[in-house]
Amino acid sequence: MTHPIASPRVSRREFLVATTATLAAGCRRRPYRAGDFVRPASSPVAILPAASYDVDFADVIGRGLSTLGVDVKGLRVLLKPNLVEYEPGTVINTNPNVVVGAAIALKRAGAREVVVGEGPGHRRDLEYLMTSTGLFDHLREERLPFVDLNHDDVQVMPLKSTFTAMPNLMLPASIIDADLVVSMPKLKTHHWAGITCSMKNLFGVVPGAIYGWPKNVLHFHGIENSILDLNTTVRPRLAIVDAVIGMEGDGPIMGTPKAVGAVLMGVDPTAVDATAARLMRLRPERVAHLAMAGEFLGNIDESRIEMRGERIERFAIAFDVLDAFKHLRA
Repeated sequence: MTHPIASPRVSRREFLVATTATLAAGCRRRPYRAGDFVRPASSPVAILPAASYDVDFADVIGRGLSTLGVDVKGLRVLLKPNLVEYEPGTVINTNPNVVVGAAIALKRAGAREVVVGEGPGHRRDLEYLMTSTGLFDHLREERLPFVDLNHDDVQVMPLKSTFTAMPNLMLPASIIDADLVVSMPKLKTHHWAGITCSMKNLFGVVPGAIYGWPKNVLHFHGIENSILDLNTTVRPRLAIVDAVIGMEGDGPIMGTPKAVGAVLMGVDPTAVDATAARLMRLRPERVAHLAMAGEFLGNIDESRIEMRGERIERFAIAFDVLDAFKHLRA
């Protein structure tokens, strides 16, 4: 799929020798055009039980797709898991079983092609990450293609909002070409953003080969601002959250495991993340990027989120947060 306002494609090398001065340009007269966004009247979010990583995630996620009424027939789908770092015995990353289960479920539902893509912002050695976490073996077994979003060809994409005051970003061609981008985060608290879920997960689509590690341009312009600009521009239309075992405390890397036993799914990432916050017994309206997204991009108000599958009370459990985020507690 070719984006109607995308620039001609250039290789990474071609871009790196081109001028990037326009990134500093732009005006912040208002962060978005209201007419570009219509919040849904109601956003369905499904919570599905998954007691361990040994369950059949193709079945779990397939039931979630059916529950949500998601139609992927004929679509080219890109799955964007959260792949950050590897430390034995930790739960930093989206579990490979969840990723592969989603791919199988989407293929069964009629997707024309399913690709997995990630651009880690912490560990540069992606081969090490994929082999250490087991993702490489899982993808090879199912013959699923993988794209390194840090080194993919890029296109200049005008941002649909200007919270960062940047007029555009270079985004991977694989993201732009996808008919459906699926954000597949690990449920975690975060030492800068409060929580990290499907919206924050989009940091991994920004190519490190251009913007550096750990995606310096996004931190420079503000994490909350960058989360919003990425989500308004990439617009993932499905979120699948690995909440089987989450991470609390000093996430996204140094926290501790927190068993939840569920998968969260929804077609409105803002509503999914608001539900994830409530599941962690945190208040989404106090999370900066969720509060702003709830004004124009998606729903965070419980009255506008239609819960399907299991009730949130079955899985809700208080997650520990750093002192700077104690105000997020319900």
